[in-house]
Amino acid sequence: MRSYETEIILLLNMLTLPKSTLDPGLRLRQARERLGLTYRDVERASYAVSKQHARSEFILRISRLADIENRGVIPSIHKLYSLAAIYHLNPIEVCGWYDVPFADHFRDGCPISAPKTHLAASPTVFRVPLRFDPGFDPRRTAYLSRMIEQWGYLEGALFNSQSQYRYGYVGLEDRSMDPLLRPGSLVQVDPALRAVRNFGWGNEFERPIFLVDVRTGYRCCWFLTDGERLMLQPHPLSPCLPEVWRLPAEAEVVGQVVGVVTRLVSP
Repeated sequence: MRSYETEIILLLNMLTLPKSTLDPGLRLRQARERLGLTYRDVERASYAVSKQHARSEFILRISRLADIENRGVIPSIHKLYSLAAIYHLNPIEVCGWYDVPFADHFRDGCPISAPKTHLAASPTVFRVPLRFDPGFDPRRTAYLSRMIEQWGYLEGALFNSQSQYRYGYVGLEDRSMDPLLRPGSLVQVDPALRAVRNFGWGNEFERPIFLVDVRTGYRCCWFLTDGERLMLQPHPLSPCLPEVWRLPAEAEVVGQVVGVVTRLVSP
């Protein structure tokens, strides 16, 4: 049995640990105790969450709650949601306590390629430069990575609350806009711009590119309309052939591409 002095030392060490190293069960217990809730209170509240969503998986039994706090048991996603709701915590942050970094999903997913063009979830945080080197001149071409002295993060919700942008991924098998838009590119799509025009641009860089849902997948390319027909027009240097669908039965315009991160070499 450990001595009283040993218990005190262990307790002091735990209290002085950085927050990021605290056991997630301990953090959840601290959150519960800060609110003055007992195990019974949490169980009763979880029944209310379960009733609200008509799923018994949200229920937290007293024995399970004790295991989560004291035995390192990892809660299921439904029970984690109940805990976050009852304790008024951010569920994404709680997942981070268990080393599941949902805030990094956009960054972690970018290097992962896929053969088909598809919609992609929006980022939840943005890494932005906070301070530039005093020698930075925006009028001149520069190696930007060396000119940024400090980076920071902004919550994606700050942008999503005022923006309706969607994101698309150009599949590795989609060469319809190659070489202007290479396979593996990430595109930003504005759903408010869905009107396909057959004229009005001065060159290929001004011509609008659209992301279109063709029911069996997605296409990211130039398009023309002819009555109820929507026609895909590949880039002149692309090996792909034109395609035609009927509107709206066979195709739906998701929106116009307004931003792009494209590859200059093959992925």
